Amino acid sequence: MKTFLFILLVIVMVASISACGDTRVINGVEYDTFGLFNQYDNKNPGIKYKVIVGNVVWACILAGTVAAPIYFLGFSLYEPVGIKSNALQNGYGKNT
Repeated sequence: MKTFLFILLVIVMVASISACGDTRVINGVEYDTFGLFNQYDNKNPGIKYKVIVGNVVWACILAGTVAAPIYFLGFSLYEPVGIKSNALQNGYGKNT
């Protein structure tokens, strides 16, 4: 039982440290996080995004609250990490 509680505590601590994605400024343009509900508004095809693992963990832990998973998965699931290699060739990522 102590081992289970210790593992649960470690998971919660790691999730709290790695949760909450950040906006990022790439080539002078600020890109925001997005989720399943606002992907058509916030996602840029010239930017690489990664899943925010901490938000997925928090959505699972707080699944009973309903509001937390809606926020974490719906509006803050992916964060920008950089520009795609072929983005400048296609006209994305320029500071216009």
